[in-house]
Amino acid sequence: MIDLTLSVTVGMADTMMVAQAGEAAVSGVSVINNIQNLLVYILQAFGTGGSVVASQLLGKGEKEKASHSASQLLIISLLFSVSFSAIFLVLRHQTVRVIYGTLEKDVFDSAILYFIPILISMPFLAVQTSSAALARAMGKSSITMYASLIVNAINIVGNYILVHFFSLGALGVGIASLASRIVGALIMFIFLLNKKRVIYLEAPWKWKFDFKMIKLIFKIALPSGIENGMFHLGKILISSTVAGLGTSAIAADAVLNNLAGFANIPASAIGMASVTVIGQCCGAHEFDQVRYYTRKLMLWAYITMGVLGIIMFIICPYLVAIYNLNPNTATLALQVTRVNFVMGVIFWPFAFAFANVLRATGDVKYTMLCSCLSMWIFRVVLSRIFAINLHLGLQGIYFGMYADWLCRIACFTIRYSTGKWRTKAIV
Repeated sequence: MIDLTLSVTVGMADTMMVAQAGEAAVSGVSVINNIQNLLVYILQAFGTGGSVVASQLLGKGEKEKASHSASQLLIISLLFSVSFSAIFLVLRHQTVRVIYGTLEKDVFDSAILYFIPILISMPFLAVQTSSAALARAMGKSSITMYASLIVNAINIVGNYILVHFFSLGALGVGIASLASRIVGALIMFIFLLNKKRVIYLEAPWKWKFDFKMIKLIFKIALPSGIENGMFHLGKILISSTVAGLGTSAIAADAVLNNLAGFANIPASAIGMASVTVIGQCCGAHEFDQVRYYTRKLMLWAYITMGVLGIIMFIICPYLVAIYNLNPNTATLALQVTRVNFVMGVIFWPFAFAFANVLRATGDVKYTMLCSCLSMWIFRVVLSRIFAINLHLGLQGIYFGMYADWLCRIACFTIRYSTGKWRTKAIV
């Protein structure tokens, strides 16, 4: 939880710091964050694939194979991130125009400035994300926490210097994020080079493609990547609808995404932990322990998220005030964010954290199918109907999202209750 809190704070710091440069800068950072999140979650899918494979191998007692899977995970993550960054660096202007149409000029300029260092940082983020997933797979989540603490400090100090002293606005927070990701990648990479670890990396010059192991990782990563990719592609399409509602709606949406990301941390962290716990239980074929730890993990997800959600609901006016919005935008942000806190506490853990239990067992195709269908039917189509046709504005966007959550809960709980996940272990 501490690790994830620090990671989320990086994004919050970007938005809060750039708010000092005005709403156009906030909106510019927000629209690019929607694009970069597409890659971030695909990288996390690779990390999930690698950590599920490593966890199940550790549960089975095959430590050497678990270490071998680590280098294969790094290879595919780096290849993907470098290719993605190169393509979008060349097509950055066209990408923003295609997705968001005609933005106000100052918003568009801020978005492009922020986009450049963010794209350059992606290969470093790939190394950091994959290495962190492997560290968690062997129960060493404390190192990812310390790395996040250092990354956060660099990012926040960099933001302050580049925005306040050099007046670089959106470009400044992008450069600070780049610097912090470089350091984070180096820390995690060096950590995994130590051969005394349960899982360690071979020297990079010894890396070779092992297509059998890559296929095993992709068995988890590909469905998860498609699921996450489709999910965030849908979010990008929704953000284009939000962009059509005006700069005020974009800024309010950015605030909600920041604060909701923080409120969801307890359940997100427990969802990440469940990949290691449930993965190792499945590798050992201890299915009674899967059910025991699932109940325990979900209970704590609700308790911790409930406590944090209540606190954030009460202090929400003060949190929104940090973003330095005009009165109308601040009122809109407060309304949609408070509703989101209530709905999140009730539904978010089962809609998202619980899905990681199924993924850890290897039952990823089912979660992919349910998530993609639910995303496109409810979150994309229904939210547009609510926002545009029924004139509910930004709140309508989120009504469609809540319908998506309910559909996911129904699909995942039914699947878990049938016990079909017992047959999906990949190791």
